Amino acid sequence: MYKIILADDERWVRIVLRKAVEQSQLPFNIMTECANGLEALDALQQLGADLIISDVKMPVMDGIALAEQMATMRASLILVSGYDDFQLAQKAIRFGVKDYLLKPVETEAMADCLWRWMRAQEAKKEASKVDLPEIGAAGLSTIEQVRQFIASNLSRDITLSDAASSVHLNPSYLSQLFKQQTGGKFVDYVIEMRMEEAKKLLLKTSLRVSEIAERLGYSDISYFSNTFKKLSGCSPLEYRKYEVRTVEKEKGHSTGLS
Repeated sequence: MYKIILADDERWVRIVLRKAVEQSQLPFNIMTECANGLEALDALQQLGADLIISDVKMPVMDGIALAEQMATMRASLILVSGYDDFQLAQKAIRFGVKDYLLKPVETEAMADCLWRWMRAQEAKKEASKVDLPEIGAAGLSTIEQVRQFIASNLSRDITLSDAASSVHLNPSYLSQLFKQQTGGKFVDYVIEMRMEEAKKLLLKTSLRVSEIAERLGYSDISYFSNTFKKLSGCSPLEYRKYEVRTVEKEKGHSTGLS
């Protein structure tokens, strides 16, 4: 059974999606339902689902931001959109989204979409068997696997030993390999990725700075803010205000407004 997470801020839409999946009679099991993309990401890390079916427009984190967050993850994303925001959904192609469902979602459309997704997964498995002796079970280089491990565990204390264990290497050897191939230290890379994630959450969600710090494994908000400022040149709040003003200004120019 493939595992699915449903994400939509409207409960009745989630009910429709659930029924469509169940009535498709395909080997899919809905693990949980979420009200926004942020909840879906949390559920994905906890449950290890194979697929998220998400609406495009949601509060806190919408489907496009969710697609961006999932770009380097193993799980797939299918977006649900209305005719009025279909063009917006198409922008998610650059983040790896390859299929859409138009509202209202009918059982036949859901079944067809899930069937195509299943065929794609089977094709990937066959391809990985061919490449297994050369590039590893995930079809990725060792360092790329480590990067994905880090990206999937930013909310917890990530140690070199944990990362080494995930790719079946000695920690000392991984440390040397990581520096050789990336030009930097493992611990510095983890901090940089956390700060990049913090930037995304500052811009794409309404979470408070303390909540973002907690999500990224920092119990001390002062330490988090100081680390952010050291790497970004400004505090988290200053970054959020400046970037939001910049985006709004760019939108104004694009629409001909002053």
